[in-house]
Amino acid sequence: MTIYLPIAELPIAIFTVFAMGLAVGFISGMFGVGGGFLMTPLLIFTGVPPAVAVASVSPYMAASSFSGALSYWRKGMMDLTLAGVLLSGGLAGTAAGVMLFLWLRVIGQVDLAIRISYALLLGTIGTLMLVESLKALARMRAGQPPTVRRPGTRAWFMRLPLKMRFRRSRIYVSALPVIGIGFIIGLLGAVLGVGGGFILVPALIYLLRVPTQTSVGTSLVLTLVTMAAATVLHAEANGTVDAVLAFVLMIGGTMGAQFGARTGQTLKAEHLRLLLGILVLSVAVRVAVDLVSRPADTFAVTREAQP
Repeated sequence: MTIYLPIAELPIAIFTVFAMGLAVGFISGMFGVGGGFLMTPLLIFTGVPPAVAVASVSPYMAASSFSGALSYWRKGMMDLTLAGVLLSGGLAGTAAGVMLFLWLRVIGQVDLAIRISYALLLGTIGTLMLVESLKALARMRAGQPPTVRRPGTRAWFMRLPLKMRFRRSRIYVSALPVIGIGFIIGLLGAVLGVGGGFILVPALIYLLRVPTQTSVGTSLVLTLVTMAAATVLHAEANGTVDAVLAFVLMIGGTMGAQFGARTGQTLKAEHLRLLLGILVLSVAVRVAVDLVSRPADTFAVTREAQP
């Protein structure tokens, strides 16, 4: 059955969109990631304009992170003070990202900017994850204990002013790097349609020494609020949020996440990281190939963005 996407301005098979939401939801549940970095390229591959894909994934990300955030909040595995400081930078980054997105649309370079950014971001992260997971598997086969990376206690950013004590996370650090991290995540979320959890969680763990479970719960709060804000801002400033597309994706993603979470619990952490690294790197390669390959149509007719 085919439906017409009013904002994307193209017909698409509803079961194809549902299957994408189901697959990415499964992957999100299995690996514990938001899935926006996979959903946006998949939509672009199926013909959805990159601007619409980024904006329409934002409500999907907000909805998918809501249930997870609620679960962590009920279990007490969330630092609301840390989340509030992160959000002070995250909301500013989201607003800046939407304005940057609008400027790129006005000059007609938003599609190219999104594709290049995805190729660089996913390529870097995928390579790092793949190398780290292969080293971990090699150590495991050799019978060596896993290495634990502990950040230094005298890192330069810990000596910055405006120090705050985050009791739930058991850390005492400057609020400035926390705000900066939130700003970067909000900016990436607005421009690329990613929740940023795959960047934020390692940053909280390795840079600020936040406990892992608290990092995941706090990350979900930031994703929920920034993606909800990005949805409203994109709809108001750019008019690129396709509600029909987002609704179908949310249904499939919610169902797939339940099955993915059960599957992920049966796999070892090293194998999960290896599979995720291969997946991320594969998407980066596909985006890069599309950038340099000859398009099927040598020209396209699009609507002019209103400044």
